[in-house]
Amino acid sequence: MFSAGQLALISIFSHIMFIYLTWKVITAIRIETIFKKGRSAEARVFLLFITIVIGTGVSRFFLDILQWSGDLIYLFSFINMY
Repeated sequence: MFSAGQLALISIFSHIMFIYLTWKVITAIRIETIFKKGRSAEARVFLLFITIVIGTGVSRFFLDILQWSGDLIYLFSFINMY
């Protein structure tokens, strides 16, 4: 469906977009209040790692759905062969 370059560009954009959206959601929740006082740097690094994990996972899910929906044409091509 896509060439390797197109898929790479879409994947990069998707990962960055979902990581950004996840960061916005997580910072709106104000999770920093859970951490000890004086540990704001550690809290930000932890939130950054959590953001990357969640954003990348959601992006991978949508990229998989995109790939699978493109591969559905192969299911129907076997039906037309017979």
